[in-house]
Amino acid sequence: MRIIENIISDRGSKYAVSGAPCSSEDEAKRLVKELCRKKKYAKATHNTWGLLTEAGPVKNDDGESGAGMVILRMLEREGVQDHLVVVTRWFGGKHLGGDRFRHVQEAVRIYLEDLRG
Repeated sequence: MRIIENIISDRGSKYAVSGAPCSSEDEAKRLVKELCRKKKYAKATHNTWGLLTEAGPVKNDDGESGAGMVILRMLEREGVQDHLVVVTRWFGGKHLGGDRFRHVQEAVRIYLEDLRG
């Protein structure tokens, strides 16, 4: 799994983004579980993810309502299929309001740019 840490920091919240080739919801769940074997990620407030498969889109907000849809929209726009993208957030104590969606978008953008090399 490709992991890019410490990409965004805002009002105490910190973000990371991860991903891997993936072709099913079950495989996505296994990959997220594997990511959470790392203590740091298991303690994260949210591990939101999105995946576009031949069977259709799959997402999980993990308590960060709406974040999975933001990831899916970006994957659709970029034409990225069969690749799981996970945005991890460690809550810093202050609510970010709508900025949290901007940060999720930025995290996905950073990941996709890194993926393309």
